[in-house]
Amino acid sequence: MSSLLEICNITKSFKEYSSELHRIASWFGMHYKPANERTVLHDVSFTVGHGEAVAIVGQNGAGKSTLLKIITGTLKQTKGTVLIHGRISAILELGMGFQADLTGRQNVYHSAGLMGFTRQQINAVIDDIEDFAEIGVYFDQPVRTYSSGMQMRLAFSVATMYRPEILIVDEALSVGDAYFQHKSFARIRQFQQEGTTLLLVSHDKGTIQAICDKAILLEKGSILKSGNPEEVMDYYNALIAEKENSMLKQIKKEDGTVETTSGTGEVKLTRVGFFNTKKEPVEYINVGESVTLEIECEVFSNIPEITVGFMIKDRLGQPIFGTNTHHYKKEIKSPDKGERYLVSFGFAMNLGVGSYSVAIALHADNTHVVKNYEWKDQAIIFHVVNASKTEFIGSSWLDPKVEVSHVK
Repeated sequence: MSSLLEICNITKSFKEYSSELHRIASWFGMHYKPANERTVLHDVSFTVGHGEAVAIVGQNGAGKSTLLKIITGTLKQTKGTVLIHGRISAILELGMGFQADLTGRQNVYHSAGLMGFTRQQINAVIDDIEDFAEIGVYFDQPVRTYSSGMQMRLAFSVATMYRPEILIVDEALSVGDAYFQHKSFARIRQFQQEGTTLLLVSHDKGTIQAICDKAILLEKGSILKSGNPEEVMDYYNALIAEKENSMLKQIKKEDGTVETTSGTGEVKLTRVGFFNTKKEPVEYINVGESVTLEIECEVFSNIPEITVGFMIKDRLGQPIFGTNTHHYKKEIKSPDKGERYLVSFGFAMNLGVGSYSVAIALHADNTHVVKNYEWKDQAIIFHVVNASKTEFIGSSWLDPKVEVSHVK
């Protein structure tokens, strides 16, 4: 796969000088020591291949937006090089480049002109842009009257009026309504199929795992981890929950999958498994079969409470179903060090045929982000088979009742 985008040892520092005169003098090569210097990117390097989709993830302040601004040329790096082999379209800060007093239509000509398109090229697609944005009469109203969602619709429509070689999307799409998000991602997938390279910044794990081939985790301006999106996102989510004296580790299993474990270790998972109605352990489960998920844990410190939860994911790492004992008011209150507990969740396996994994969470309150004792992704793998139900497709078995009648 040939590289369409090459990021080589990018470093970005912001300098603060004791006076504006010193700052201006530094532009002309005169050396004044800055009063303060803050480095937000440290030797960042990666490549993006032709037609590849790469996600940039990280906590606020990690350097994601700064990196995208350098790639798009709106910000100059302190060190390093950016090599781009193709035309870039980017949606960064919401409304970036729009003039508030110009109408949507006028802003299309203004923004697209700055992107290098001729008036003739814009004329050829202006009606398509208006139709795709679906903002009605506001298309000919000043942009200052737009909601944030309307600005996003217009910005996305302009950025994708012609298929770019490289499409860069920051968090802007998260502003839009669900309908337009679906519509936007459908266009992104179409572009991918036609060969567009995608660079996406998002906190949405589902979107990243559904669209991207690779994920890059930025932490304090450096690349902390890169690779398989599910593996990186599991690590990222564990990192968010990590507290002082917590551990975070990843183990590559025999089947090639990566198990991510994090937490303080005050409570540890000792056993997990599915059991049928005969109390037999099962790995292959029939569609609709009644099963019990048993989770056993041991307490290693005196803590106020334990919430036990699980999340079923499909083979792509997309969440299918999750819940915990907090939502059922079944938390374990005031457990003592050395005690062991067994928590059971009984349900019918109304999932489609396929392979699934289960993540287990042991924590306080309603979420592992508050106090994470142990979170283990891919704690077990199981398979759903269809041995007795009517044939169907999809990820859920709804068991519809079908009736046909004659209409007179």
